[in-house]
Amino acid sequence: MAGNADKILTGISRVGIGMGALAMVPSLCLFDVDGGQRVVMLNMLSGVEDKVRGEGTHFKVPWLMQPKWYNIRTRPKLIQTTTGTKDLQMVTIHVRMLFRPSVEGLPQIHRTLGEDYDERVLPSIGNEVMKATIAQYNAESLLTKREEVSREIRDAIVARASQFNIMMDDVAITHLTYGKEFARAIEEKQVAEQDAERQKFIVLRSEQERQATVIRSEGEAEAAKMISQALKEHGSGLIDVRRIDTAKDIAENLSKSPNVMYLPHGQQMLLSMGGAARQQ
Repeated sequence: MAGNADKILTGISRVGIGMGALAMVPSLCLFDVDGGQRVVMLNMLSGVEDKVRGEGTHFKVPWLMQPKWYNIRTRPKLIQTTTGTKDLQMVTIHVRMLFRPSVEGLPQIHRTLGEDYDERVLPSIGNEVMKATIAQYNAESLLTKREEVSREIRDAIVARASQFNIMMDDVAITHLTYGKEFARAIEEKQVAEQDAERQKFIVLRSEQERQATVIRSEGEAEAAKMISQALKEHGSGLIDVRRIDTAKDIAENLSKSPNVMYLPHGQQMLLSMGGAARQQ
């Protein structure tokens, strides 16, 4: 009985070991590639394979084949550098890059650069291109020709990155700041331009006022000339008419005022009549 029990336990243990070994096969021999990823296979006998594994489940030989995962999604990279312009002004420029690796070039990237290829390549080529480009422009031209400068930097970075199998989806200048001295010079220039515009406005206003005075004086002289001509031709009748009209206007205004009393000639008589009335 004891011998049979030992045989049964031995058989069960062998079955368990076999099932455990079978359960380990998928984890040792299979690997998954998720969306947005690619795998470069390192063969311990022949080196990096040229075939790139895409999304899905793939087979590998344990300890002989080692998969290396790479992210092929577009990612941002911000590069900052401080450099001098053509007129020796210091500027700080920030450039944002949207990059991704070339799928066909992943084996070469793994051979020459490694998994941290972006940290090895992008800062160096970004700083080199930005310094070379900024040195071709004056500090003021960087403001007036910003689109041209951005396009030149983008084309140069795209060309340099393609040599390392790195694709650039977009390159753009995000910040451009000048040194304190140049910023102060720009501010002083703006103040001077505003003062010049203000003085120009004052001069124009004075000129307009002078012209208005001349036109008004010419109009008054012409009116006086016409009046003199009319007096010569028709006598003083026009003046008498104007005098009568003015007297009418004055009399009408006085008659409407409650504080004005009109007393014709013989005021003593009216006052005496008022005194007699009081005595009665």
